[in-house]
Amino acid sequence: MRILLAEDDTRLAEPLSEFLSREHHSVTWLSDGQQALDSLIDGGYQLALLDWMLPSRDGLSIVRDLRRRGDTTLVLMLTARDGLADMVEGLEAGADDYLVKPFRMGELAARIRSLERRRDRPYQASQLVWNALELDSQAGQLWCQGQAIALTSKELQLLEWFLRHPGQLFSRSQLLDRLWCLDASAGEETVKTHLNNLRRKLRSAGSIDPIETVHGLGYRLRNRQA
Repeated sequence: MRILLAEDDTRLAEPLSEFLSREHHSVTWLSDGQQALDSLIDGGYQLALLDWMLPSRDGLSIVRDLRRRGDTTLVLMLTARDGLADMVEGLEAGADDYLVKPFRMGELAARIRSLERRRDRPYQASQLVWNALELDSQAGQLWCQGQAIALTSKELQLLEWFLRHPGQLFSRSQLLDRLWCLDASAGEETVKTHLNNLRRKLRSAGSIDPIETVHGLGYRLRNRQA
């Protein structure tokens, strides 16, 4: 993958860049937040590793700016902030994953491989339709009445999961096991946050909420005529 690393701590950035290069990734290291955002807007990166605290522009505002532009570049936040509220804020901003410092290089590599699989092999290549929603799982793109909707890779995975399992009920723990299997730090609150983000974006685009909450049990895809 072509990776942009935005990290202002040289003690971490240098060994991290070397490690990722040994993992056969192409890495660009920048220590300034605004420079990182400008480079991501120019395009060509498959993944951004963003420190939360950066000069000029913090990682959280970078993610928010990218998502407002409809940019679906994979984003993995690297931060010392280990509180649940911080993680939820990062995910709500549009990050695809969240890794707390200090971390082991092997764990980072596993997270990147997981994100890469989601990007390259969503589940199977096909068109999925629900009412006015059209999901191209191969391209990783969603449309509502012909208008593109920018979703994070995790939001796309969640929607695709429900579209491929109509009528089936899934608890938060089941969704966590199936879609966050390599993320030891994720919990059921993570699932709830991504579902809420997905639903909000779909409603804003004029779609009926396709996901029904069955209180005390979980979630399932609504009937197509709902």
